[in-house]
Amino acid sequence: MGKLQSKISFRTAKYRADGSLEEMGPTHAVQQHGPVHTDTVTSVAALQPDLCVSGGRDKSVAVCSWRSGAVLRQFIGHEREVTKVTSALDSNRVFSASRDKTVMMWELHGTSGPSQHFPGHELVVTGLAVSPDASQLCTGSRDNTVRKWDIETGECLGRAAISRNLVTHLCWVPGEPYFIQTSEDKTIRLWDSRELQVAHTFPAKRHIQTWCDASPDGRYCLSSSGGSAGEGGEATLWDLRQTRSRVREYKGHFQTTTSCVFLPRGPALAPSIATSSCDSTVKVWDQDTGACLATLCLEGSGPLASLAVCNSSTLLCASCNSGIHVLRMSDSADLALEEVAVF
Repeated sequence: MGKLQSKISFRTAKYRADGSLEEMGPTHAVQQHGPVHTDTVTSVAALQPDLCVSGGRDKSVAVCSWRSGAVLRQFIGHEREVTKVTSALDSNRVFSASRDKTVMMWELHGTSGPSQHFPGHELVVTGLAVSPDASQLCTGSRDNTVRKWDIETGECLGRAAISRNLVTHLCWVPGEPYFIQTSEDKTIRLWDSRELQVAHTFPAKRHIQTWCDASPDGRYCLSSSGGSAGEGGEATLWDLRQTRSRVREYKGHFQTTTSCVFLPRGPALAPSIATSSCDSTVKVWDQDTGACLATLCLEGSGPLASLAVCNSSTLLCASCNSGIHVLRMSDSADLALEEVAVF
């Protein structure tokens, strides 16, 4: 695993902001490393500047260098597919959720087994969020519940159930006691972690909400929508602090948008976001205008599962058929998005 194979691959498609196909430039090599997982990669998250953590249908959790594709640690403990992974900020701890109804914590420099278990959910666990001080973990499940845990002891500190609230994703709002949750009931909820109560419910969308992300300054959140045949599949920007209403939509994917992330502001880039989709494309959008700045089609990858931001120019994308893709964004005014490696 992680061995560089020096195989040549080619960028499959690039689109202008208006959606028209751009003339193909010279082909370029895509570094192809040995696959980290033996099956579909279901989730990927940034861990440290050069590291990432991923989970897969092969039941494993892997910590890798995204620059070299080298596998540093591989953890085996779940009995079924890993659904989500995340990490504590500036920490050596990673967390994984699974279809086996469990959540586990792993130490990057510890033993090969989990250092903590968080049992209690009755169905597949689909959401993980770690508090900014890394003391608490919040989880969500298809059992309609959200739970809060003490990371050190594994004790469940609270449980909240809402009818039909089939959780799809959780994320913490930076610097705040709040976390955001998306659901198959088409709503986005803002939770106060202190009392584990819903602080605000945003207006329901037309389709299942699949993912959420909070801006680094805590002012906005993103959610992404299910869709098919060009219907739905949008990402939505929401105001968290003032109006707590919808600000803008980003439309262009032809199938479910599986992930949405805020991008760090580069030297020459306006505030921007990125989305991935079951249509095998990753898109970068101008956050303020809603214009699509770049589209990259990862041909043969199948549905794309999740995105992770490494730095202002690098994204990771987990795919069903072809592992984890390393994508590079240019800092020029005419944004370009290209694949540079896969592992």
